[in-house]
Amino acid sequence: MTRPSPFRIELLAMLRLSLPLAAANVLQMAVYAIDVVFVARLGQSQLAASSLAVSLFGLLAWSFSGLTGAAAPIMAAELGRRRHAVREIRRSVRMALWLALACALVGMAICAFGTRLFLLAGENPALAAHAGGFLRILSVAMVPLLFANVLRTFVSTLGRPVFATAITALAILVNGLGNYTLVFGHFGMPALGLTGSGMASVITSCATFIAYTLVVLSDRRLRRYRIFGRWWRIELSRLGEIWRLGLPIFSTVLAEAGLFGGAAFLMGRIGEVELAAHAIALQVASVTFQLPMGLSQGATIRVGYHYGARDVPAMGRAGWAAICIGLAVACISSSAMLLVPRTILSAYVDVNAAANAAMVALAVRYLAVAAAFQLVDALQAVAQGTLRGLQDTRWPMTIALLGYWLPGFGTAVLLGFYTPLRGTGVWIGLATGLLVVAVALLARWMRRERLGLTSVHPV
Repeated sequence: MTRPSPFRIELLAMLRLSLPLAAANVLQMAVYAIDVVFVARLGQSQLAASSLAVSLFGLLAWSFSGLTGAAAPIMAAELGRRRHAVREIRRSVRMALWLALACALVGMAICAFGTRLFLLAGENPALAAHAGGFLRILSVAMVPLLFANVLRTFVSTLGRPVFATAITALAILVNGLGNYTLVFGHFGMPALGLTGSGMASVITSCATFIAYTLVVLSDRRLRRYRIFGRWWRIELSRLGEIWRLGLPIFSTVLAEAGLFGGAAFLMGRIGEVELAAHAIALQVASVTFQLPMGLSQGATIRVGYHYGARDVPAMGRAGWAAICIGLAVACISSSAMLLVPRTILSAYVDVNAAANAAMVALAVRYLAVAAAFQLVDALQAVAQGTLRGLQDTRWPMTIALLGYWLPGFGTAVLLGFYTPLRGTGVWIGLATGLLVVAVALLARWMRRERLGLTSVHPV
């Protein structure tokens, strides 16, 4: 019997790790999609307000998750060096949780000034006030959300990614029930509208964190790490490692999330219908992006394992396996956006309603552009994951900051406000930024050995 090639073995290992993570990411977007579905039934003004608030909340949450997520390559490298690195893993998780708490408190403080920030961005005063009120409620979810993200990183790195899938599926049920009960008023509860949707998100985040905690305490392999033991003990050396590696990741995520969040602000200035269409189209693009994102997370862990074990050929196999799978997945999602855009949009809004005609027409145009950048979006996401596995984060941060904001946001402003393209021009700007970053990151990955990235060194 022919022995499978090393690349095929790595390909299968990558799929086993990444598919549950990708599924969890998609399910997480389904959690957010439930909010959009319920809020969209309240009207375009409510949808626009929630989109504006979620753009800022998501910007903060994803960026802080990137900072605390730096524990993943550190833990993966430790496991690559020593299969049972119990103490080192426990230190990483404990300090990541402390860092998550600090980040959440900062995020909540920023959200408290949401209305003022929206006004400074030039948004309509009524829209800014509505979005700011919703954001204050939503901000309460920051603490459990970031805690849950740290625990998800822990269980995934330890080879239990299926728990992330199961818990996120549970979150869908909780969020759906919460929206059904609180938005329109069922089971004896009052109809709270947009406020009810925010409360449902808070409840869902708390339930997710509790579920991860129960899993960590009940699973035999996870329980042995005793990550909640002596939780009050601060270890500055490990906290410093996570901070030094995570700060560039934070900046990278902030640059990308800021690009898309900035696009929402631009859309708000162009028009309310354009912003609503942008929210729907971006929701679709965000769902498809979660598949490459899962591969990026898997690549960080797999490359990190081999990095810790100092196996240079295996590092390359893991990275290229993730890149190949990511591009294949992107081809499928891109084709769907081009061939059946209205069918996809019908999952969020009634595409045949006369009141939605203008919004749907714009969303279809935006999806056509999104289809064009699916490949480069997947490539840049997975390339970032492979480089993080090598604990290379500073140069990718520089590439992201320059690529997303100079050619990306610059093109969006130029085409969105100084040409007839308007909203479509903003989306072309998004595609431009992603293309520049993808090419630069892939070039760095291909030159990893010449740049000395595969040599194990302190963070």
